[in-house]
Amino acid sequence: MTAGNNGASTPEDEDPFGYLYEDGQANGAQPPSSVGYGYPNSVNRTRAVGQRQYGQQQAPAAATAPYGQVPQQGQASYAQPNSHYAAPETHPGGATTGRQPSYGGGDGGGGRRGPNTKGLLIGAIAVVAAVVIGIGVAMMNGDDDEGGKTAGNEASTKPTTSQSSAPTPSNSNSAASEDDLPTTDAKALRLSPGMTTATDVKGAKADGGTYVNGFNQVGSSVTWSANGIPKDGKYTLYVGYSVPGKDANATLAVNGTASSAPVKLKNYASAPEGDYAKGWTQTYNYVQLKKGTNTFKVSCEQGDQCDALLDQLWLVKGWVE
Repeated sequence: MTAGNNGASTPEDEDPFGYLYEDGQANGAQPPSSVGYGYPNSVNRTRAVGQRQYGQQQAPAAATAPYGQVPQQGQASYAQPNSHYAAPETHPGGATTGRQPSYGGGDGGGGRRGPNTKGLLIGAIAVVAAVVIGIGVAMMNGDDDEGGKTAGNEASTKPTTSQSSAPTPSNSNSAASEDDLPTTDAKALRLSPGMTTATDVKGAKADGGTYVNGFNQVGSSVTWSANGIPKDGKYTLYVGYSVPGKDANATLAVNGTASSAPVKLKNYASAPEGDYAKGWTQTYNYVQLKKGTNTFKVSCEQGDQCDALLDQLWLVKGWVE
């Protein structure tokens, strides 16, 4: 072998396609065969799969051992760098193969237990129950006396028929229990000079459809002395009236003392202008009364807009809406 030409004796220099080149042909390269790569005297490195063992003397081929058994000494060992190697489970006292883990541990075999799904379910139910209870408590306590009530004889917000129905007129001089407070109507009211009762406009709820007329001038008033108030405390005074499609108001005095809030005679019935028959409705004021007899005066004072017809007055226990 000359310098600069190492021939084809080393595997890394062997070219299986050397016979295709001019220099390869000059060196005697031939098409590949089952013996070598194409160069003369090339090394045959073809090995059957699994026969080659590195770092050891190659053992002669032998019949393959039955599946699951350890090959005998001298037998070929597939893909084993050491012919004496055997899996740990094949040695006496070695690891047992084929054992499957047992989930849940129910058979007492020492297997791994599965997740505690029962505990998770109980925890989730407890959380949901706590949320539901919290919402229920918030709903029950959320609407307690918003804003409250102020002391004294105060005016109401817009009344509705559901707040209090008109009472049946009774004798204002008769005694009343806590649940049966005095009521009155147009016929029993004490009227100021120039005022009269009438029945021309339909819709009044007083006995016989009677109402008080002439309450549209300064100085006009109606007075009611209510007997038999059962005890000192808070009451609500209702006034039945009609306005001709426009708002009005009046002044209230209780036991000779003017209330700080007016009697609101608004067009709650939404009657057309000038139509008294469709304007019948009611309003109320909060009052503080004493036990026994109390006097109420509804009057048209300077600055009031009191174009209204009045038909009833009645009391309800407490400050209601």
